[in-house]
Amino acid sequence: MEQFILNIIHRPEMVPEYAEKVTGHGQVEDIGRKALLTESLDIFKIQQECAHKNGLKTTIQMTYASLFNDEAVELAKQHHEQYGDEIGLTLLGLPCEEFRDKYKTKDFCIWMFSMEDKKEIVQDVFGKFYEKFGFYPESTGSYYMDAELISFIKEKYPSVKCAVATCWEEGPKAYHTCNNSWYTFMDGGPWAPWIPSKVNTHAPAADETEDSGIVAIPHLSRDLIACYDGNGSNFGTHPQNVLRGMIYENGEYPYLYNLIDQFRYQEKFNNGYAYNMMFVGPGWMNKMGRWEAPYELLKKSYEDGCAYYGQLKKEGNLTDMTMSEFADFYRSKKTYTEPECALWKDILYGSDKQVFWYCDPFMRVCVNMDQGGAIVDLRPYAAKLPWRVGIGTEHIQDASYPFLIQEKYRAGYFTHYAGEGTLRSAKVCCNGEEVDLCLCRTKAHFTQEGKNRILTLNPVDIEFQDTTVTLQTILTFTEGSSTVKTERKVLNISNPDAEVTINEYITACYGTTEYTEDMSSLILRAEKDGKCEQIPYEYKCREYSKEGADSVSCTLPPIETLVSMICEGRDKIGYIKEGYAFSPMFTLGYTGKLCNKEVFTTWLNLEKAD
Repeated sequence: MEQFILNIIHRPEMVPEYAEKVTGHGQVEDIGRKALLTESLDIFKIQQECAHKNGLKTTIQMTYASLFNDEAVELAKQHHEQYGDEIGLTLLGLPCEEFRDKYKTKDFCIWMFSMEDKKEIVQDVFGKFYEKFGFYPESTGSYYMDAELISFIKEKYPSVKCAVATCWEEGPKAYHTCNNSWYTFMDGGPWAPWIPSKVNTHAPAADETEDSGIVAIPHLSRDLIACYDGNGSNFGTHPQNVLRGMIYENGEYPYLYNLIDQFRYQEKFNNGYAYNMMFVGPGWMNKMGRWEAPYELLKKSYEDGCAYYGQLKKEGNLTDMTMSEFADFYRSKKTYTEPECALWKDILYGSDKQVFWYCDPFMRVCVNMDQGGAIVDLRPYAAKLPWRVGIGTEHIQDASYPFLIQEKYRAGYFTHYAGEGTLRSAKVCCNGEEVDLCLCRTKAHFTQEGKNRILTLNPVDIEFQDTTVTLQTILTFTEGSSTVKTERKVLNISNPDAEVTINEYITACYGTTEYTEDMSSLILRAEKDGKCEQIPYEYKCREYSKEGADSVSCTLPPIETLVSMICEGRDKIGYIKEGYAFSPMFTLGYTGKLCNKEVFTTWLNLEKAD
């Protein structure tokens, strides 16, 4: 049975982000200003009304500030009784006079505090919640929650079963579009619900021993192309995101409905299940307007968005759940190793671009059909890399899971006049001519056979001076394997006697931003018959190749990852390449020969390094 699940989450954020400056009309900052608190609560009421009149229940995530407001507390109790809304607790909305007086800081991102302060704040906020409601919440959240914080909350408050735990691709792209001022770096996590591991929130748990004890959901459901290519804050199923992206005309926003529908479509790739969420605070709907949109349009867009969800529910095409209800549903529906898949097409810019996203406990992968099926983003979850975040750690603001491949931060195929970018692709060579499959746009379709998720790309014609090769790519993701299998099949060669060379490669590095890391601890290896040749990374541009190599690999100690390739194909030669300072990458690959109707197969594997 097909199921499209919706979480609507509202927070009575008494001091919404940005809103004090707007409501204050240039006055000296006063987060206790009565006009601000009154307007914030009024907006929360409107948002709740928008959901309820369309037959939708919500999760009310109380903020710390709202716990000091008797009317907000009573509203939550009333809506719980009347509509079945869940009363949860968010770690957003910390700033208020009481918080600043007690903690003497303007920080508001819970994951950026020291662990000592995180514990004190959590106990303070949860204690205040219990004082007001007489029970502890079953759901919580923030923009991001680090693994250490989740573990503490779960141990201290075992009732918590669901949390908003990351904001998909909220990293350098968002930072740059906020005038280099929005210090929330959390790229590299899942875009759909998952069970976080105990070691790293982004990396899904592989089994019960790794289970952190909660079901995590993302902060908003994002456009999986537009958000990746640009600022994700403009491309989400929160109606005001769409207004911020200026994706509307004459007060109408068909893109919003198309985006919701595309999430519905993902049930075809996930055993009949799809998910969508809105996580909304009142700061988006203040009377002074937001972005260039007036209050009237802000309000209308939210009413229209809720009406669309309500109509889907009436038609039997949507099930609304609270966060705790969803956590129970998710655990009954999904296994630990079951992947999340998304075959996503451009619905905004009018292009034919199509990407495929795959996420499981061992990797997150993005395959770009506009680049011939190249892997353009790769996160090695297999390492379950510990990554402590906040004051007193090595990563005060940067919560991202490191990449091996990231085309936006490390160039991808289209590079400068020298050097290489990170990419997993192949080159086809014939009589001295060479074509990278990145230049061969195509489309793909998805199938599932047992534990295999198979992405079959439409064949492409590669035209050389006197020969045309028709080649098809098939990518197979086997559940629980931490491996991507790539098959290149020659369907036809215009000259039946011709032979081409295939060069399968991965060019990679590691990092979380655009800026290069120190590669000097990496070790490249080529192995055959138990014998190993290796290149310690010294930026010397060295290469080594071995006929019939059993494997080629690179160990990356800083991210505790081993990436390797193996191959089946005629005349295979494995090779390793060290980069240099201007192009600080490494390359692993295999070359071989292909005639008509032949196949060349490689496996890319990710492991935790010893």
